[in-house]
Parts: sequence; structure tokens; C-alpha cells
Amino acid sequence: MRQGGSPGWNVSTAAPQPPRSGETAQSRATGAFRCRACGRQFNARSAGLLNRTQYPSDVIALVVLWRLRYRLTLRDLAEMFLIRGLVFSHEAVREWEAKLAPALTDEIRRRRHGKGGARGRQWHVDETYIKVRGRWAYLYRAIDRNGHLVDTMLSEHRDMEAAKAFFRSAKSATGLIPARVTTDGHGSYPRAIRSTLGRHVEHRNSAYKNNRLEQDHRGLKGRIRCMRGFKNFSSAQRFCRSHDELRNHLRVRSRHCQYVSASRQRLLQLRRTAAALAILQAA
Repeated sequence: MRQGGSPGWNVSTAAPQPPRSGETAQSRATGAFRCRACGRQFNARSAGLLNRTQYPSDVIALVVLWRLRYRLTLRDLAEMFLIRGLVFSHEAVREWEAKLAPALTDEIRRRRHGKGGARGRQWHVDETYIKVRGRWAYLYRAIDRNGHLVDTMLSEHRDMEAAKAFFRSAKSATGLIPARVTTDGHGSYPRAIRSTLGRHVEHRNSAYKNNRLEQDHRGLKGRIRCMRGFKNFSSAQRFCRSHDELRNHLRVRSRHCQYVSASRQRLLQLRRTAAALAILQAA
């Protein structure tokens, strides 16, 4: 839908006027306009996920970004923005995350699709544990040789079907078939790799060669520690995948032990954070 210059829309370009009867702060903030043909009222966010939200898109995007990136609870975020004069509840934060986190995840995955390179064809696969509804669930995670994220998937079981589903998801996310996969000694991996990735893929069984991935688990485990577990399986899956995708997107090193100066780190952080905020605002 176009707002300006088209004959079908009634758009006012005059100076700001006092609020009229029935006009809300939301309609004024988002530039509401009315279609002459059907009489329906629209605004700049009518086609997006943030339609009918009270606060500006940049505020909501920042809340969701901090929610996924930093060790903050829902109530922490509500309190932080209260100090800035923005009043909303922790349930509003939960709702915004549920709306915007999948959009951010999908866009980041789309941008990194097929960009692994030669070193991206060497995967390290492992699973860790998180609590969902008071019970342990299995979080499958994989990184490549450079430490970049391959994929994340939460499963209620640790079996052949879960391993196959993870490899299918990883292949879809990266657009690549690995040349070598390193796992622990669980018996489901060899057959899952042969049936999903192909018999030509080299499979290594070694717990010690996955130490890099074991250390990488700490980023996610540290983030969810303050949350005291999840109450819903789909929410846990959404949050874990979104956090991992955003964390990988903001990663400043392209390989392990790479030296990056402090000024370069700040520049990369600003650029990539701005890109993530733009994705959230455009959702």
C-alpha cells in the first residue's frame, strides 16, 4: 500500500494539528491514513507484526534485541524501560518476543544460507540439556570449524529420529552438505548421517575433538540460567534458536583465536546490531 502520491489515498501533508476526537497516540505516531475507496483506516505498520501495538517500532525492537542477547528477565526489561518513562508489563515483553523472534531468526538464517565456505563443511555436533516443564530436554547444536553456528534444535528425545531431524534442519539452514561430522559416541549418529547426509560424509567419533563445541554451550546455558527453565516446549525452541542465531550474527571473529582490535570490535558490533534492529523494525 502506498501512502503518498496515489489517487486512492487521502494523506494529509499539513502541519500537525491537536488531537481530534477518536484519535489515539498510536495512530498519530504511525501516520494513520484512510482509503477513499473502502473507508478503512491503515497506518505504516498495518501489514506488519507490530500492527496495533502502542509503542514505536524502534522501542519494541530494542526490547526484543536485549531480551535475546543479554541475561535479563522479562521483569528486568520492564523495569529498565520504566526508568526511561516507558510503561509496559513483562507480559508485553513476552508477547513482543513471540512475535518478532521468529522473524529475526528466519531473516538471519536466510542471509547466511550457503555461505559456509570450505571450513563450513566440517561440523561439530553435540547435544546439551535444558529444563522444559520441569523435565530435561535435549538441545542439539552444531558449529563449523570456524566456530560459526550451523543449527540448533530442541527435542524431547535423544534417538535416531531426533538426530535425522536435526541433520535435515542443519542441511536446510546452511544449504551445504558437510564433508566431515564430529560427534560423541552415541549410537544414533552413524546411521542418521548415512541416511540424511550421504555415505560419502566422513564421521568421527571423539568426545575430545568436540571440546570447542562443549565450550560454546556455555553461551546459551549462561543466558537461560536466570530464566529458571521454560514452561512451554515451543517457547523454549523459539528462544534457544533465536538466541543462538543472534549471538552468531553479532560474533566479531571469523575464526577461532583471531585477533580483532577493540576499535574494530566496536565497529562490527554497531553495524551488526543496527542490522538486527532494522530486521526487527521491518517485521
